[in-house]
Amino acid sequence: QVQLVESGGGLVQAGGSLRLSCAASGNIASINVMGWYRQAPGKQREWVATILVSGSITYADSVKGRFTISRDSGKNTVYLQMNSLKPEDTAVYYCNFRDTYRGHNYWGQGTQVTVSS
Repeated sequence: QVQLVESGGGLVQAGGSLRLSCAASGNIASINVMGWYRQAPGKQREWVATILVSGSITYADSVKGRFTISRDSGKNTVYLQMNSLKPEDTAVYYCNFRDTYRGHNYWGQGTQVTVSS
């Protein structure tokens, strides 16, 4: 089992920045994919960014150039630096860890990000 705890959400004005953190504990040795998703009110959860244990990174087009995903393997933590925030970035942001070989999928509890115009 893997436990994920997100933090760093809040209220920010458009154009501002926030950094989200996702602290992992438990059996993370087999985790090979880490990422962030978000869900706005009335919408489906959508993918934001992914980082592999190899270091490979991909972003959704909607956040490319504004968001940066990173990881500190020593602290078992994944980050999402969000700059130039827009009102449409308002959502609950979820951390996701996956073991694609065994089919295990873990989610955090989510952290609210609200961007005011």
